Amino acid sequence: MFAIIETGGKQYRVEEGLELKVDLLKGEAGDKLSIDSVLLVEKDGDTKIGAPYVDGAKVECEVLGHSRGKKIVVFHKLPKKDARKTQGHRQDYTSIKVKSITA
Repeated sequence: MFAIIETGGKQYRVEEGLELKVDLLKGEAGDKLSIDSVLLVEKDGDTKIGAPYVDGAKVECEVLGHSRGKKIVVFHKLPKKDARKTQGHRQDYTSIKVKSITA
């Protein structure tokens, strides 16, 4: 059984017991989360596709912790001028573990 969920503007294929990193979600380590934005659920060859979400489907998750990604350096330079700009970015992530999928 698997499902496709949407969180943080991205879509993820999840199964029970799967651990993954998603964009930052509210909650402390050990908290339970319920994700209702389920786009597709497949169970024993029976597929339910939502329009846009599957009615009554949800994915129960547990928050494992929060982390930050690698630093990305953004560098802008204007040619023929002495103009430069350096900027950095680190994305915040939440590690979750999928406990159950209900449809």
